[in-house]
Amino acid sequence: MTDLLKMDGYDDCIEGVCQKYGQEPFIVYNYDKVIDKLMKYGMTHDEAIEFHEFNQACVWLGETTPAFLHKQDVEI
Repeated sequence: MTDLLKMDGYDDCIEGVCQKYGQEPFIVYNYDKVIDKLMKYGMTHDEAIEFHEFNQACVWLGETTPAFLHKQDVEI
């Protein structure tokens, strides 16, 4: 397994590792936990979302770039 890319200081926000056929595995972070952590650093909810969108979610570091899980109910 390739070395997994991690965000420093966000280990407590990790949901797990995602793996798809033919692709390298990557870490999946819980979106809500990441936003809550940013707010604990003193950001408002809107500031935390903006920071996350521009500094964490929009970064591409190759196939093993972490992803963010938005937990929600899904109807099938």
